[in-house]
Amino acid sequence: MAESEDNTDSVTADDVAAAAGVSRWTVARAFKKDASISRQSRERVIAAAEALGYAPDLMASSLASDRSNLIALITNDFNNPHKLVLLERLTRILWSRGWGTLLVHMSDSEDASAALLAASQRRVDAAVVIGTRFDDKMLETALGARRLKKLVIFARYSQNPNTLAIACDDEIAMRQIADHLLERGYHRPVFLAGPDTQSAKLHRKSTFIEYWRDRTGTIVPSINTSAYDFGPAIERVTALLQDRDAASRPDVLVCENDIIAIGAMDAIRYRMGLRVPQDIAVTGFDDIPLSSSPAYQLTTYRQPITAMAERLLDVLEGKLTGDVALPGQFIARLTT
Repeated sequence: MAESEDNTDSVTADDVAAAAGVSRWTVARAFKKDASISRQSRERVIAAAEALGYAPDLMASSLASDRSNLIALITNDFNNPHKLVLLERLTRILWSRGWGTLLVHMSDSEDASAALLAASQRRVDAAVVIGTRFDDKMLETALGARRLKKLVIFARYSQNPNTLAIACDDEIAMRQIADHLLERGYHRPVFLAGPDTQSAKLHRKSTFIEYWRDRTGTIVPSINTSAYDFGPAIERVTALLQDRDAASRPDVLVCENDIIAIGAMDAIRYRMGLRVPQDIAVTGFDDIPLSSSPAYQLTTYRQPITAMAERLLDVLEGKLTGDVALPGQFIARLTT
């Protein structure tokens, strides 16, 4: 009888040890990030493992220690292109430092407990929340149940004292945007924000309104879109501008992020037949790739994503225990 071509026997650490001429425990240490092992021994083990097609069982290894080197990234709002930029940068930087990632899609429900439970069941070392559909009460419940070792709010702020927030410094950013607009002679801004929820907050609207009032003595009106997407922004800006003459409409729309700003520009140009910036100027926030295209050339503020990701690594490695707000970069383009 011919021998079956299907070989169901998997390669083990003992096989690698025999091929490399080392002990089984040396093989185990070779795949641990901070283990004590000589460079020559590690290289022999890795070469043998590659030749045999061996991959260590990371789940089994994590059960024998307090760390899994696995991070849950919990997010939603995929209509916002900046989320994809954040995820690409985060996963790349985390992977380069030996951290695996698990993506958990938070539903559009206000209750995100299921997403946090899903993360905790995978025995992750930390959960990083990059989304808007959650509130501080829910975070307190999750932490009180000891479901998660660490809960990090990324690119937002939280009032919960048991979470750690890593974000762009909205106050510095919005003051720079306001100063730029005042220098250009704008004096009738309207702030266009995203959904008004009880989630972890941005400080962009409150900072801009307060700073503009301090500088000019005038109150900035604000309106909200129903979602962080260009479609709702088009409808909201169209409703704002309809039946207004040049004297009564705003001379600049200050938008909470770039995708809202792009929707606002489309409404100004194609629904109202007006010009940007000659009739109405527009600013955004995030500097997504589309913002620099010839079709938009959006004045915006670039978040320091790489620096924020590096601070997240400091949190994971126990080097940082407090909230962090980092300055980004103001980008002046043709919409102002």
